[in-house]
Amino acid sequence: QVQLVESGGGLVQPGGSLKLSCEASGSIMSFFMGWYRQAPGKQRELVAAISGSGVTHYADFAKGRFTISRDNAKNMVGLQMNSLKYEDTAGYFCNARSLTYEYWGQGTQVTVSS
Repeated sequence: QVQLVESGGGLVQPGGSLKLSCEASGSIMSFFMGWYRQAPGKQRELVAAISGSGVTHYADFAKGRFTISRDNAKNMVGLQMNSLKYEDTAGYFCNARSLTYEYWGQGTQVTVSS
């Protein structure tokens, strides 16, 4: 069992930046890590993902603005979010997925508002 704890959310103005972090209670080396988000009334959607070897994938809305990273030694995954927009307001969730297991964090709220 791996527990995931997100941090770094908060209130930010449009155009601002936030860095989200996800800390795992165990090794993430064998996991495909991702960040998802869910806005009220909407389905959860993939924001960005990163393989164990560092290959990344971004949703179209995240390309050029968000950067996902991982530190296997520290069992952490980050999401740097720049040029934030009102529509980025959502709960952001960390996900760890392997061939046999999948884990979710409880999420951190990001609110973009002036």
